[in-house]
Amino acid sequence: MTSLINNILTFFYMLIGATFLIASIESVRDKTNTARFGTAAFWLIFAIIFGIGQWLPNAVVGALLLVIGALSLLKQVKVGHIKPLNKEVSEASAKRLGGWIFLPSIILAVTAILVAQFTPFGGQVGIGVAAIVSLIVAMWLTKAGGKTVYEDSQRMVRSMGSAGILPQLLATLGVVFTASGVGTVTAKAISSVFPVGNHLLGVVLYCVAMAVFTVIMGNAFAAFAVITAGIGIPFVVAQGGAAVVVAALGMTSGYCGTLLTPMAANFNTLPVALMEMKDTLGVIKQQAPIAICMLLIQIILMYVLAF
Repeated sequence: MTSLINNILTFFYMLIGATFLIASIESVRDKTNTARFGTAAFWLIFAIIFGIGQWLPNAVVGALLLVIGALSLLKQVKVGHIKPLNKEVSEASAKRLGGWIFLPSIILAVTAILVAQFTPFGGQVGIGVAAIVSLIVAMWLTKAGGKTVYEDSQRMVRSMGSAGILPQLLATLGVVFTASGVGTVTAKAISSVFPVGNHLLGVVLYCVAMAVFTVIMGNAFAAFAVITAGIGIPFVVAQGGAAVVVAALGMTSGYCGTLLTPMAANFNTLPVALMEMKDTLGVIKQQAPIAICMLLIQIILMYVLAF
């Protein structure tokens, strides 16, 4: 079963690589883009990493990541000209579909949960299967053909730009931080400044640290492993806090930080790029008051429910 699951996941990763390859081809064909070769190289490298990365030596993949970092640093990754949507067709489709436009999204979520919960394939395979099923449903609903899928796929990938791959890199960074013992160092540094044994102080430290580290990392999952090991366990769980409650509310505290940072590219940067907003921090400005209120609520809930 493990071999079958790995083969299925490899297939899904190759599909993702094919999507990046399409973006690379269309980028190099875009003669209006002053950085078309750099942009094409950027997406081609990601196509290689996702498509055949598992068969490449780790050092090669690491070197490729450094290359895409250099391309971004030198501003050689640009969106370029993207064929706009046909406004008349879009409005006509919106009127015809109405609320049914949300059906593929619902099917995506339900299918992923069903596969993850009721089959031995797990959540990753569930997400891949759900994506394909929802795409088929979307094509059936909108009467879209293969050409439309091709154009919209490359439009979405190129619109995201380099921000689209930031979540994957940040999640990887969290794994590196955890493996290198950052959590242990953090615990020692905090314990030398703040006394251990005060429940309220421990809860405040943990929740605020989760939010702040998520702001830095841009990913609550990456922050969770480091901050829970460094602060959550010694300052809250080891002092009598219920582990399940602490973990659940600690993660939601991290999500408060997600609402406050441009590093959370998939939440706060992609909408700006896709909607062509003039204020690049517009999404974060709207979310900030709610995020701070929610963080305060998480602290109160953890202090009341965990002890």
